[in-house]
Amino acid sequence: MSRRVGRWSVERISGTAAEVHARELPAAFEPTVWLIEASDTSVVLGSAQRDTYLDHARARQLGLEVVRRRSGGGAVLVVPGELLWVDVLVPVGDVLWSDDVGRSFHPLGQLWAEVVAALGVRTALHLGGFERSPASDVVCFAGRGPGEVFVADAKVVGMAQRRTRAGARFQCALSLRWRPQPLVEVFASVPIDGFADVVAAAGYGLGCSVADAEAALLAQLPLL
Repeated sequence: MSRRVGRWSVERISGTAAEVHARELPAAFEPTVWLIEASDTSVVLGSAQRDTYLDHARARQLGLEVVRRRSGGGAVLVVPGELLWVDVLVPVGDVLWSDDVGRSFHPLGQLWAEVVAALGVRTALHLGGFERSPASDVVCFAGRGPGEVFVADAKVVGMAQRRTRAGARFQCALSLRWRPQPLVEVFASVPIDGFADVVAAAGYGLGCSVADAEAALLAQLPLL
């Protein structure tokens, strides 16, 4: 089931994180937003992220599925109700398309900054290049990427993308609750001083519901 919001086709997709990440992309893109409802709790690794320090046994004890996505970056904790997961499909040649991979995040970042502002929180939009931290290869929210949105120094919107001949799939996570302890526990053997404190300070949770966050997004979407 889909509907139109401005020029965008908006579809609601439900399934496990593994099912969503395995979803085939269309051969031809149109401007599309997928509102994703994950049915399980999972640790989602980036496409090239090594799992050397991931404690799979601890993940099982915590009820976490370990999933790998096809876009880059560090791990993201997916907990139903604690983040708004949105994928955005942008066709080649679209007004939002850019051959510059970094700059291509900027319009979406501006949209997310407006969404968070509408929810009553002042943000900063990162328009520079990727900035690593000691923990960013492990946990997505511990680094800074172009177009990502911050509250002070804590990330509230993280993004990654995958490109095909048809266009780009931008994967976006708006944090509603930042409770990263499961990430700390499954990566407890990472040889980074103060790892738990770094991860705890990396993210910011808005504290609103998924429904309120979706409504704010859909209200801003026609401007994109």
